[in-house]
This record gives sequence, structure tokens and C-alpha cells, in this order.
Amino acid sequence: MKPLVIFLIIFIPILSEAQECNCESNFNWTKKTFEENDAGFAFVIEKKGKQAYENHNRIFEEKVKNIDMLTECTQTIYEWLTFFRSGHIAIRTLSGQDQQANNPSSDAQIIKKFAEWETLEVDVPEFKQYLETKDKHDFEGIWVSEPYEIGIKKVGEEYIGFIIKADGVYWSKNQVKLRIDKNGSSTYYMRDHSAQTFETAELLGNNYLQTGFITLKRVSPTLESEPNVKNYFKVISAQDPYFEQINEKTTLLRIPRFWGSEKRKIDSVINTNRETILKTENLIIDLRNNGGGSDSSFKELLPILYTNPIRTVGVELLSTPLNNQRMLDFINKDEYGFDEEGKKWAQKSYDKLSKQIGEFVMLNENPITTKTFDTIHKFPKNIGIIINENNGSTTEQFLLAAKQSKKVKLFGTTTIGVLDISNMYFIKSPCEEFELGYSLSKSMRIPEMTIDDKGIQPDYYIDKEIPKFEWIKFVSEILNE
Repeated sequence: MKPLVIFLIIFIPILSEAQECNCESNFNWTKKTFEENDAGFAFVIEKKGKQAYENHNRIFEEKVKNIDMLTECTQTIYEWLTFFRSGHIAIRTLSGQDQQANNPSSDAQIIKKFAEWETLEVDVPEFKQYLETKDKHDFEGIWVSEPYEIGIKKVGEEYIGFIIKADGVYWSKNQVKLRIDKNGSSTYYMRDHSAQTFETAELLGNNYLQTGFITLKRVSPTLESEPNVKNYFKVISAQDPYFEQINEKTTLLRIPRFWGSEKRKIDSVINTNRETILKTENLIIDLRNNGGGSDSSFKELLPILYTNPIRTVGVELLSTPLNNQRMLDFINKDEYGFDEEGKKWAQKSYDKLSKQIGEFVMLNENPITTKTFDTIHKFPKNIGIIINENNGSTTEQFLLAAKQSKKVKLFGTTTIGVLDISNMYFIKSPCEEFELGYSLSKSMRIPEMTIDDKGIQPDYYIDKEIPKFEWIKFVSEILNE
């Protein structure tokens, strides 16, 4: 039987009667679709209560009546969705080829849409001269985070980041891209101008600024870079998995994400360096900021860390006509790449789901699967996995498996906690202005061992007194004791 992959993303349009395309109608469609199809909806209502949900709805029903901008509308609807959980929900405006195919929008229209965005007028050459005269360096400076060049200037008690160079379409010169308040929390505006808020913004060494998952590198004034900080940003900003030997007894495997498209890269790095990994005493797996992807991507890691049978608790799928359509897509659409065996599984699954509309259905015969391997490798003897608050979804699924090995210890901070309700599904709104992402499955760990909104705790908590650029050093020292 073909295994169910966590965090599966599907895109299908919804056919409906013509509707007026405004924020109120978009909200009403989102609400109805989510209530009828999301696997976590009933669970949250039972936990929080109908009255809390009705109060929440009243607030947002009033908000959406007065919203004209699509970007503001999608942000408001996303805020409504966060009542249910912090992850495995999404709503985003269509852009690029998808948007142009259904609702053509020229660069001029996009520029016009954001023309009234707040700006900060700064004489950049004069600002650069001022920066060179400063004795003490803080957030003020000129920074790069591709494709943006951003100036950050202190105005009153806050620091404001303004665009110096950008694409000239979604973002234009002088528009406000970032704010850091007097308490150190920040707001960063994404490509579509939606706001991402983070509790802290911090300088790491002289030339790096980090806030949440956003990293900026200072380009002016020119300051000396500390080697350990520079190496940290090599690790944290890596786009591809890589391997290196830290010392005689310790190797490092960095995996930035578990996306399905990354599986070949991950497998290649592991297979190329397998001999070194299996003859070296300690292995560090750095998963910081790895938000998940596909379970198949960590398959090659399991034999390396294995010591005893790995038990995995399964999921149940919520059967609805909309949700079940994806099984037919697996059969009929070549882009999903299902072979004949996979198509037979999809047809069998569709038939089973269709007989139980409105119910949760377990596709596997047993709620628990057990994975065993023939070999327990002598090395690596100790495995330290570095985690943080940006780990979720498939990464948390991997950690649940890895923790069952006697060799493994987790280091860092508690993960985000977005695993219990999963298997994301994306559908286009009737007006084809945005996509709604919701979830199809519910873990059978509920309620005895929930992860959502709790996360997975490390065995070794790395406190704030240890700089982020020294985490690998800290883990290496523990493993080598």
C-alpha cells in the first residue's frame, strides 16, 4: 500500500456560481470551505467552544466589510484562520503566471496597487557618509537580503528599514520594508506586503542582522567579520544540504528543508559521505529553520540513527467530496507522477473514502506502523540534532522517529508544534484571486500526545546566554565529553 505523505500540496480550482469578488464574499467562501473540509475544524471547536468561535466570527465579519485591497483582505482572512492553529493553514494572493492566466495584471497595475505604501525619504550618499563616522554600530546601516538592498535608519525610538534597491514592481525606492521597535521586536513586510512579526531582532557580530527567518547582511559601513559568525551564516543561510567534518571525532550534516524536491540532494549528500559518517564517532544534524516538507526526504537518515524498531502513529483523512477529489487527480493527472501501482492505491483509497462521506477514514489497515532495519551501526555512536522554534510539520515527524533511537539527543529550543493536523491542500477561490490552504488529516496521537501549539522539546535546552553562532560548538563539546 502506498504510504500517505505528510504535507502534501495539491492545487485545484473550485467551480461555483458567479459571485461578487469582494473581501466579504471571499471571507464567506473561505469560512464555509474551511468549516466543511478542514480536518482540524471540529477538534478546535470542541476544545475552544462554539461561543468563542461565534465571537471570533463577529469581529471578522465586521472587519471584511470595509476592506478594498486584496492584500489586506488575504491578511485579514489569514488572521481569522489562526483561531484554529498556527501552522498548516494558508491564504495567499495569486501572483506571477497563475494570476496572469486568470486575471491579467500588468507591472503597472501592481505598482499602482502599492503606490500609497508608506515611504521614508533618505539621501543615501549622505546617509553612507554618516554611517562611516559612527563610533558604535547598531541596526543603522545598509543591508542586503536578496533581491533587496535595505537602508535602516533610526527615527525617534524605532529603526525603520527603507528600500534602496528592489524589483521596482512590488517594491519601490524609499518604501518601508522593515520596522524594529524600541523593545527589539520587528515587523518585516514580505513580497506581497503582508506583515511578518517577530519577537526579536538581533545583531550577530558586526555584519549580520537576524529577525525570525529573515537574515540581512551589512554592506555599509564596511566592518570586519568574525570567523565564527561568518561560518554560522554559511550554515543558516545554506539553500542546499551539505556535509563537513568538524574535527576528528565529529561530522556535520546540514539540512535546510525536507521538501520533496530536495530528496535527491539530501540522498546524494548522505550517500556520497556515508563511509565517513559510519566511521566517525559523532554526528551533528543541523535542522534549524527546517519547516518540513515530505516524509520521504528523511528516509536515508533512518538507517544511520537506528537502534530499535521505530513506531509511527498514523493519520485519519476527513472524507468530503472536495477532499477526495485529489485521489482522482493522482489517477488522471500525469504531473503527480503516480505509476500504475500508485494509481491502483489511489483508486482503492477513493472508493473507500467515498463510502464514508463526512467521517474520518483510516486508509492503512493498522493505526501503527513499525520500521526495522537489519543493521545497527557502531558509528556514529552519538547523534546530536539541532532544532529551534522554526521546525515544524515533517521535521517534527522526523524528530518523533529519531528520538526513538538510543543514540539521539535533541539540542536547541522547542519546535513550533504544527503536526497533528496536516496534509495540506490548496484550492483557488471562486474569483481566482487567492488560494486557501487547509488540512485533510488528523493524527491518531490525539488527544494523548498532541504536538500542535506545544512543539517538541529538546533534551538539551540551549539558553540565550549561548550565542546562536556557537550552537554547533556547544553540541560538539557535549558529544565529545
